[in-house]
Parts: sequence; structure tokens; C-alpha cells
Amino acid sequence: MTARGRGFDCDVLVVGGGIVGLSTAYALSRSAPGTEVTVLEKERGPARHQTGRNSGVIHSGIYYRPGSLKARYAVRGAAETVAFCKEHGVPHEVTGKLIVATDRPELPRLHSLVQRGRENGIPVRELGASQIPEYEPEVTGLAAIHVGTTGVCDFRAMAARLALASGADVRYGQEVDAVDRRPWGVAVRTTGGAVVRARALVNCAGLHCDRVARLAGDDPGMRIVPFRGEYYDLLRPGLVRGLVYPVPDPAFPFLGVHLTRGVEGGVHVGPNAVPALAREGYQRWTARPRDIAETLRWPGSWRIARRHWRHGAGELHRSLSKRAFTRSVARLLPAVTEDDLRPAAAGVRAQAVLRDGTLADDFVLREGPRTVHVLNAPSPAATAALPIGREVARRALAALDAAPD
Repeated sequence: MTARGRGFDCDVLVVGGGIVGLSTAYALSRSAPGTEVTVLEKERGPARHQTGRNSGVIHSGIYYRPGSLKARYAVRGAAETVAFCKEHGVPHEVTGKLIVATDRPELPRLHSLVQRGRENGIPVRELGASQIPEYEPEVTGLAAIHVGTTGVCDFRAMAARLALASGADVRYGQEVDAVDRRPWGVAVRTTGGAVVRARALVNCAGLHCDRVARLAGDDPGMRIVPFRGEYYDLLRPGLVRGLVYPVPDPAFPFLGVHLTRGVEGGVHVGPNAVPALAREGYQRWTARPRDIAETLRWPGSWRIARRHWRHGAGELHRSLSKRAFTRSVARLLPAVTEDDLRPAAAGVRAQAVLRDGTLADDFVLREGPRTVHVLNAPSPAATAALPIGREVARRALAALDAAPD
């Protein structure tokens, strides 16, 4: 008997039409054919937020702690993303990338990345200063590593293909504003007044995932604190052949200002990471009182501010000063000038912050009765979307098996 025949509109209702939500729908259709899936997305199309507003990088997994979900899913996901793109005609390219140390204190951290990459099964090549120009003639540094499995992808196009390939009932312009969980299942109401009844709910709401969890009656144990990532376009794209990254600060879950040649041939520079005044605060002065209040009320927000204020001050300075931003780029690419950089569209990272001020450094998946919540899935979630989707689908199907008919 179908879900409709049992009084439901679908078996699994997915909230969120970004790449993780659509990968979950795709995984459900492949692992359990016949499962009826509905996806509710508040925007007028897929992948309008984190998925469609990033550097477009297929991450290798070199940065992430061995054994973590990020490490396992990024390594696996990079290969699967390339295979999916080839099969479905999604623009992509495996370019490789350089991670470059520009001063001596960075050299031990660069060596640690080499070790981490090898533990994660990623092929890396160590380079001396004289070897860097083999890959990037305009880039300078003391040492570097080349990671061959990194690439770029049009993730918005990939999300659209996932929506089609999933066979799910994807409904755009449907924002969830109420969730009623009962012994028999879950009923969700949208702001337009529509009600969808499902046997299980999957929360892939990204920037709003903690709110959807609370609507469902589950305590997420975290809050989304938004960080805006600001980008520039490089007006002399010939200065860069592929992808060039600095050595990241291990105390902060951001990778630093980097250069990324995209699938269209242009070069993106960025992002920095500054606190946003709205969860969808893509413009510097966009502010939402509710978002600000939720951030300020969360104890973890104050603790992270005290812990990382020096780093944050530097990011804010680069946000307000194009000259400072240019200087940070010039450490890698000395030929760059302020005139070479033109402001581009910004993104917002949905960063989960725990009550103690810890920045969640791994993907966070949690379950409640008949619910599965994806509570931290910033970068490299687009790369890892197919493995994440399979794991979320597995948990959703387990919830179906446990629920009474």
C-alpha cells in the first residue's frame, strides 16, 4: 500500500532543497525504490544558499581529522561527485590544488597536513620553493603541497540534477512554519497553509536547521551562528592556473583567503569570514532582528567571541579594507593589486556553535522519534553530499521501520 493509501502524503518528508537534502532524496530512491519522498524548499529553486554560494571546490578531504565524518565522506564524496557529474553532464574539472606556506611558522602545519592527507588516503606531493612554479608560475612560498584529487564543480547544477534523478516530489516556495509530531508520524505546515503528512521527517534546512529541530520538539544542543564569506573576482585570471590555498589555522574551521579557478574559467578570491547580522545576510548591512537576538542569547556566541576575538578582528579588518584583503592575497600571489579585485557575490556559512562556545568541526547528525536532523553541514558538505545523503537516508529508513503503520 502506498503512503497515500495509508493516510500519508509521503513516506519521508525532507525539509530543505540544498544539495544535502536533494542527495538524501536521491539516496532514498536508490536504496529503497518505491519510497515516496517529498522535498519542501522555501526558495523558488534548488541550492540558493550554501550550496550555490561557495567556491565550488570539490574538496579532497586533506584538512579533516582522520576517522571523522568530514574526512571519510569528503574523500569518498570527491570521487563520487566526479562520477555523478560525468554521468549527468554537470560541469566539473579535476584541477588539483596547491597549499602554500609563506612564512616559517606555517611549515610545521604544512607538514602536519601532509601526514593527515596520507592518513586519509589522499595522494600528496611535497614541493620546495623552486618547484611551486611548475604548477603556479605567479605564486610564491617557502614550501607547498600539491593535492591532485581536488577539483571544481557547478554544485547548483548538480543539485538540480539530483532533484530530477531522485524522482521526489520537490515543492519550491514552501517554507515550513510548524511541525506536529505524533505517534503515527509527522505533520508539517507551510507558511502558505499547506499541510504535508509523512511517516518520517528529515531536516536538511541548513541555515535554519536548528529552528526546524526545535519546531519538531527536539533540542539541537547548538545554534547556527552565520558567518558571511566575502569574495572578489580576479580581473586577471591568467595569474592563476588552478586552486591556491594558504596553510589554514588549525584553531579555526575556515580555510583562509584562497584563489579558485571555476568551471567557467574565472577566478574567485576569498572568502574571509565575518559574523553576519542575518542568517541570509549576503549584503554587509543586511540585518534581521530575530537572527541577531538568537545569536546574542546563545551563550556559545559570547564564548566564541572571547576565544577568537583577535582572529575575528583580522577578518573584519579585511572585510572593511580592500587594501588589507589585497595584502592577504598578495602573500600567495605577489603580482595582485587592488585594481585586480572586483567584488563578487557573498555566501553565508551555517556554522553550528555549541553552548560552550565550541565551533562544531564535524558534520552533526542527530535523531529524534521519526526525525533525522542534519545540524552542521558547512563546507565540505557539497563535496560530501552523496555519502551524507546515504547515511541520512539509512537513518530515515530505520525510523520508518521503527514507526507503527
